[in-house]
Amino acid sequence: MLKQLKLWFTANELADLRLSGLPSSKRGINRLADVENWALRTDSRGTPLARRRSGRGGGVEYHASLLPASARVDLAQLGLIAVEASIAANDEDPDAAAVARDVGSASLWHWLARQSEDVRAAAQQRVSIVARIDMFEAAGMTRSAAVAAVAASENISTSTLWNWLRLVEGVPAADRLPHLAPRRQGGGKEQEIDPEIWQALISDYLRPAKRSWMVCYRETAMPLAEKMGLALPHARTLWRKFEREVPPQVVTLKRDGEEALRRALPAQIRSVAGMEAMELVNIDGHRCDVFVRWPDGKIARPTMIAIQDVYSRKFLAWRFAETEDMVTARLVFADLFAKYGIPKGLLADNGRAFASKWLTGGAKTRFRFKVRDEDPTGLLTALGINIHWAKPYRGQSKPIERGFRDLCDAIAKHPAFEGAYTGNSPTAKPENYGTAAVDLDTFLRVWNAGMEAHNRQLGRRSEMARGKLSFDQVFEESYARVPIGKATEEQLRMALYAADQVSTDRKTGAITIAGNRYWTDELADIAGQRVTVRFDPDRLHEPVHVYDRAGRFLATAPVWEATGFLDMGAAKHRQRLERKWKKSAKEAAEALDLLSAADLVAKLPEYEAEDTTPTPTVVRPVRHRGNTAAALKPLSQAAEQPLRTPAGEATIDRMARAAERHLRAID
Repeated sequence: MLKQLKLWFTANELADLRLSGLPSSKRGINRLADVENWALRTDSRGTPLARRRSGRGGGVEYHASLLPASARVDLAQLGLIAVEASIAANDEDPDAAAVARDVGSASLWHWLARQSEDVRAAAQQRVSIVARIDMFEAAGMTRSAAVAAVAASENISTSTLWNWLRLVEGVPAADRLPHLAPRRQGGGKEQEIDPEIWQALISDYLRPAKRSWMVCYRETAMPLAEKMGLALPHARTLWRKFEREVPPQVVTLKRDGEEALRRALPAQIRSVAGMEAMELVNIDGHRCDVFVRWPDGKIARPTMIAIQDVYSRKFLAWRFAETEDMVTARLVFADLFAKYGIPKGLLADNGRAFASKWLTGGAKTRFRFKVRDEDPTGLLTALGINIHWAKPYRGQSKPIERGFRDLCDAIAKHPAFEGAYTGNSPTAKPENYGTAAVDLDTFLRVWNAGMEAHNRQLGRRSEMARGKLSFDQVFEESYARVPIGKATEEQLRMALYAADQVSTDRKTGAITIAGNRYWTDELADIAGQRVTVRFDPDRLHEPVHVYDRAGRFLATAPVWEATGFLDMGAAKHRQRLERKWKKSAKEAAEALDLLSAADLVAKLPEYEAEDTTPTPTVVRPVRHRGNTAAALKPLSQAAEQPLRTPAGEATIDRMARAAERHLRAID
């Protein structure tokens, strides 16, 4: 009895065992298997001696009978096989023979599954004929008579029938099919090719350059064979060898890349039957295939950022910009929150507008307005929205890509865009490419109408529409019966565009943005201060929301619109506003209960006049020289008798008058 029976070995296992007569490397054993055609060898009954290895990793296993005698002796000494029992499967070891028969039967069925339909049909016919022979024997005929009767009815020679009977001798009736399958050998022994040339040939063919097989054969294999002085099999012979030995997925990986290999797998089927409306939304950007003339005169293709409900496939909100940016994405969320509420989850790719900006702030980007980098993911997290990231350019992961494809056909090719349609790829440009460009207002009017029509079109073949309903109907049916989180006023304000801090007017407190002025009563209290303003840059006629520098909400200020010079209605409105403004100021002043000036004076203490002139402790004498001192008189006399001086002495007169003024000051 065998302690352990192992009849099949991989090249790696044989290399690790280091058996006599075999190479000690996996590559060497595979080369020996190619040279000796182990993959095509069969036993006396036609059973293949090579098979695909089952289990993880795959590969090929070889029967122990293919190994040299010295290698089989080594295996027997190691206790892995019994040389005679495992190879011959004779009757001296029933256990070994039973195992060998089971292994051989499984291998035969595996081999039959890889054969053509013609081979399986011929095997089925032979099984039926052998079954008729068994039926005649069961009826009492001898085997020879049964064989002769069947041969005559089927027009088959008796020798052929006896050969078929030998093939299934001792084989259960359920396992006869693979034993009786014809084994067509083709042209006999396969032609050999030097392993080095073969390696170079398949290496050249399996390059991303995608050379044809004949070019690789002519430019690589033939020069090497000529250099080595070897004969080379025909290109078709080597191609059949390549098809047998190289798996198709390896060809796809090496020649087409990993993405092509991934696409070779069936697409994942994602069901939304267990979901509801607003449970998961999908956001993505789409560059429209239409040339548009922007207000500044620039002609470019606009980018639409849209949000779609995954359950119903309805487009819920969308906006347009020159490029895909975080500001536009934030405003689309503001529209969604205001119109439908807050979704439970968000599916987005890791593109620049949805990942870099929303997670890390990203690189600085120039927009129409100055922006302050904020963390949009913080906003979504604060609203309880779970974010799920999908890979870019993976339409199978984002259902919104399917909707974009419909828009390209239904809206981008609208007659209003004739001449402005660009085609969906550089190789699909229309004949009139670039002959026209539509203005922005026309584009928005036509495209928005097309989006509404897309949502209400009946007969949608999505999972939930079932070929009958529209996206609108599917959404409304679910939206009406499930609880939806509604956004508060503060949450809506937080979703709007955030500007840099601006200064209010020093006198009125008004705020100026993009040439528009905004004002409300509360701004008068913060005149001249710096504030942060949140607003919608595409709707500057709507009110703006004002926050202080610490982020606290202060007021909502409407736009201060310009009026006509002789607009009497506006003038009367201004008068009413002034009266209201004055009245509110007076009421605020009365609320302070201020004191009158007389009451204020009455409350102040009375003060007596005191001489606060300081007395000097040291007196400096002042001396006068010349006739000036003699000419000085008391102030009363000087007033009565004016000073007379000789003619020509004007200078002395002026000096006397100056001295008089000094004395008067000292007195």
